[in-house]
Amino acid sequence: MPQADTHVIVVANEKGGTGKSTLCVHLGVALAHAGLEVQLLDLDPRQRTSDRYLENRRATAARLGADLPTPDVRVVEPDSGSAVALKDEAGNAAVLLVDTPGRDSPLGREMLGLADTLITPINDSFLDFDLLGRVDPEDYAVTRPGFYAELVWKARQRRARQSGRALDWVVVRNRLSTLEARNQRRVGAALDNLAGRVGFRPVPGLSERVIFRELFPSGLTLLDLAHIAEPTMSHVAARAELRELVRALRLPLAGPGPEAGPPPGSAGPVQAGVAA
Repeated sequence: MPQADTHVIVVANEKGGTGKSTLCVHLGVALAHAGLEVQLLDLDPRQRTSDRYLENRRATAARLGADLPTPDVRVVEPDSGSAVALKDEAGNAAVLLVDTPGRDSPLGREMLGLADTLITPINDSFLDFDLLGRVDPEDYAVTRPGFYAELVWKARQRRARQSGRALDWVVVRNRLSTLEARNQRRVGAALDNLAGRVGFRPVPGLSERVIFRELFPSGLTLLDLAHIAEPTMSHVAARAELRELVRALRLPLAGPGPEAGPPPGSAGPVQAGVAA
């Protein structure tokens, strides 16, 4: 039987290229580092990005003889069952973490109704913002909610009717430029304006860094600096961003917290490249 208080986290955005899988894997590893049992569902059986990332991680752990906390992962086919059944099959996991595809899918919509925390990463541009809200082309004021905001609103209403439980919706400004620009300020102002109208919390996510792409073959994350050859200040800054993001999610979970890194071991580091 599933654990009654399994916390369901859904990482979703119907637009691709927003860093959903990267964020999902890093969050899953952060929670595993905190000593929590995490079941990760990869709902994209074609790309399998989260599954492949964690497959690489297990291979690296075996090669180095290192203890790399890793969530359990399962690739979910479209006909694998309902969202409720998939949650039941997670067993006693403290967290069910769901990585949805960058497109509309019936199962992805079902998962929205089960989410305790919904994380929607967006690139810091009005192209991505358009999914959440429409803006005036002259003064960039928000004119009305976008289709994805309306989709989440309906899922939130269904959830409230069925279970009475609230949904915490967090919009993550991902792939941020390290240099603040006028567009970045305008997007931030528009998000703040829309947040109160449709009910989400905007939080800063992860900056655009080469290191995220370079870590994939090894399956390492920013919490594994002890196993990365020649970590730079950029790595350390990116790890701080990840920790701040996890704190901003305000997850009601027991555990020592995601601050702890892996214990130093005798295994050698993995060359992951140098961040730009």
